[in-house]
Amino acid sequence: MDNGFNHVEPKCLVDAFLKHPPHTFKACALDASFYAFSTQFNLLTTLDTPLRKKIQSLLGYKYWQSLVEFPTQFIGTTVTEYTPLPEQHTAQQLLERIQPHCKQHSLTIIKDLPLQSPLLPAKDNLFSQQLIQEAQKQGFLAVEGQALAYVKIDFFDQEDFLSRFSKSRRKNFKRKLKHLDELHIDVKHTGDEYFNNPDTLKQLYALYLEVYQQSDIHFDLLSLEFFTTILQEHSQNGRVFMYWKEQVLVGYNICYIHNNALIDKYIGLNYSLALDYNLYFISWFVNLDYAKSNALDFYVAGWTDPEVKAQLGAQFTFTQHLVWVKSPMLRFILKKFRHLFESDAHWHQQQ
Repeated sequence: MDNGFNHVEPKCLVDAFLKHPPHTFKACALDASFYAFSTQFNLLTTLDTPLRKKIQSLLGYKYWQSLVEFPTQFIGTTVTEYTPLPEQHTAQQLLERIQPHCKQHSLTIIKDLPLQSPLLPAKDNLFSQQLIQEAQKQGFLAVEGQALAYVKIDFFDQEDFLSRFSKSRRKNFKRKLKHLDELHIDVKHTGDEYFNNPDTLKQLYALYLEVYQQSDIHFDLLSLEFFTTILQEHSQNGRVFMYWKEQVLVGYNICYIHNNALIDKYIGLNYSLALDYNLYFISWFVNLDYAKSNALDFYVAGWTDPEVKAQLGAQFTFTQHLVWVKSPMLRFILKKFRHLFESDAHWHQQQ
């Protein structure tokens, strides 16, 4: 068992994050199950995409961009679905531990606290609720976080799962699934000697970079060293789903089996081929089948692309961020406009 609250994935990811933090990040362990990182944070990062792009297109943005970037201390990591927290402190004691960081940085953000997550024990959700309530009393702003997609593995087989969709949607899904016949799927365990080859690691990292560069949000750029570490880790139930067209790698998923769930963490795509073979779609159903065949309870599909994942049958659980703003003027502004930073919550309310 993990020591502490909010552990959805194995600790090897946090260990790799601390050893090889993303580009421009400084990461550290404050205590057991208590982690932090600091970086220059652009406030536009979590705006609704159309609004962010509109602002960034304004004349001279590259010259005044620094006005919306602040030295920020984050409590948590970018490689865990939720922020791990230690069990040995009360909510009040934990905030006391965080207070010195609030004095040293323009922003201090306790990120990704679960809100009644079905993926966690009741005690974890209760502590998160207590921390949110206590932090708000002390002046932290509560900001709605992202939508974490998951599928409960409560179906008999793929046909049973597909029966939940409309007739036209089922027909479309089955048409796309025919591409599976054209691909070879190889599922390797992390720690396999296959991942000892430097050229293989560089190839996998290059496909990760393709996905990163296509993304609307550029925040945490993970390193080749990070991926090398997690791919060569053999004791944490990692699975790498690799999709081949003859001798060409079309894409892959790095997943973990943890707490009886399949956790989908990272994807790499050869974009031109991946689009031809509907690989994003196909990998969704391959992962569901794998979770079912291994008698798992959940498939956890991550934070990105909630609209697409909703169409594929995902449910969602949400988080909150707690934000301490050192400057009274900036705090006043962010309090007035914090709704602009809650894009996933807005999307979900419109469904």
